[in-house]
This record gives sequence, C-alpha cells and structure tokens, in this order.
Amino acid sequence: MKTQKLLAVMAAGAFCFYACKKNDAPPPEDQISNTRDFIEKAGPQVQSFTFSTADLPKTVTLKGGVKITFPAGAFTKNGVEVTGNLTVEAMELLKRSQLVLGGVNTNHISGMPLQSDGSFFLDVKSGGQSVDAVLKEPLRIEIPTERDGFTQLWVGADTVQGDQFAWQNPRQGAQREVKAEGMAFVFDFGELGWVNCDIFWSMSNPKTTVKVSVPNNPGTMANFRAMSGETYVFFIAKGDNVVAQLYTPDGENQVKSYDNAMPVGAEGRLIAFSIKDGKFYFAKKDITISEDQVEALTLAETTESTVQAEITALDGF
Repeated sequence: MKTQKLLAVMAAGAFCFYACKKNDAPPPEDQISNTRDFIEKAGPQVQSFTFSTADLPKTVTLKGGVKITFPAGAFTKNGVEVTGNLTVEAMELLKRSQLVLGGVNTNHISGMPLQSDGSFFLDVKSGGQSVDAVLKEPLRIEIPTERDGFTQLWVGADTVQGDQFAWQNPRQGAQREVKAEGMAFVFDFGELGWVNCDIFWSMSNPKTTVKVSVPNNPGTMANFRAMSGETYVFFIAKGDNVVAQLYTPDGENQVKSYDNAMPVGAEGRLIAFSIKDGKFYFAKKDITISEDQVEALTLAETTESTVQAEITALDGF
C-alpha cells in the first residue's frame, strides 16, 4: 500500500514538473504578441548590402525597383571621412499596404494628406554605427513611376506630437521638385533617413475634421512603427495612394485627423487594427467624408492572416 502511494506521489510530481517545464518554455520566435511584432514580421523588410569605400561609386537596386548610386567621398562620421567596409540598410514603402504594414503614413506635418509616389528608409553604417545623416556628396536616387509630371521631396519626422510621424521639407538648399523621366523620378539627395516622393492630395473641396472612436480598444493608440501602443486608425483614399493616419488624441479611445485637413466628398476606407497579448483585431468602414464627420469602428477579433489580407487588399482599393 505504501509502495502504491509512493508511486502515485512520484507520478504526480513528474506530471507537475513536466507541466511547469512546458509552461516555462519560451514562445516560438515567430509568435506575434503585439502590433510591434506584427510590423516586424509582416511589414516591409530591411534589405542589406555591404561594400567597401574602395568600390565607390556603386549602384544598388532594391527589390521594389528603387535604385541608389553611392558616390565616393559621401560618408563621414562625426565629420571625418569614412573608409573601409560600409553596410547599407534600406526599406521600401511603395504601396498603400506597405505603408500601413510598416506603421508609417502619408501625413504632411501641416496636417494635409499627401499622395505618395514612393518612400524609403536608408541608413549606412561603418563599424556597426550609423554615419552622419547629412552627406558630403549627394546620392543619385531613382524611384519607379507610371505617371508623368512632377513630384516633391520630403523627409520623415518622428517627433510630431511627441512620438508620431509626418513628412516635412528637406534641409534648406536641398532639391525639392522632381520631374518624371523615363518611368522614374530621378534626383540627387544629400540626406539619409526617411525619404519620400509625394504631392499634396489634389482635391480643392472644402476641408473638415474627421473623428474616429474605437470603443472596444484593447490597448492604447500606436505611435510611429508601434514603438508604443497597439491600435492604429487609418483613412485610405479610394483610388489614390493616400494613407492618412489619425493619431491626434480626442478623448478616450478616440482620435481625429488634423483640423480642417480632410476633403469633404472624398471617398475612402477607415480601418483600425490592433494586436495585443497575441490576439488580432480588425475593423473597416467605407465612407464618403462629410462635414464634421464622427465615426466609430468596433474591433472584431480575427486572425493574423485576415488582418494581413485586409491590409494587402488596400492596394487595389
């Protein structure tokens, strides 16, 4: 009898040990627990290239077709010219889905939405550290396009309203306008970081403010690339490459566009999504912007694949 009890205790102890060990196991590396994880996995990926300053000038072509020519003598660190091996890290955001999945937008710092002709992020490192963002010699950039006419150049600012993102003018004296040539916007640019070819969304309609609440928000509103927060709200213009993020706080679980920035009569889609504690949420609503519009997006729990499919579908909206 004592032997049977001892065996029972040992079996129970072994089960508890196994269960505890199983529960203590780390989650799989590709498991997504929050919106930041989702952006890292599903968003545009960093493309890396390594070469020596002795190889310059050198041209690289990114997967989406952006072409960058690096000249000799362009790079410094703390003002001293860099020599030796360089590592280039680049990210392309050419489609609406890539902007949303990247946690980026087409907001101008004034509040007016921009219509994107393509944007990218570019960093160059020497010895594992970024070189100076302002270059001694400009890069030659080519961004593919299917339209004629002009675009404008912008740089990213990630401290808008504290920790949000918008586009602003490049430094004084830098090139501002570019005309399409041979199915590409070709220009010289002397800064690293976030770079954008955009025009202002050309709608002369009266402007208004759009407010959106997410009443069952499982987290907090996300900032640039979801460095904090979980929930995004975007307006996607129908037929135009406009990804306006609504991030100005306007009460509990409510955000708004910049004041008097959204064109009355414009058609588009509001979306909200959030990932928190490994659960995925999504909501959408097609709207025509009206004066002083107020909308509510109620999130529904769904799957990772559904959220990604809904965002990818924006490219054809």
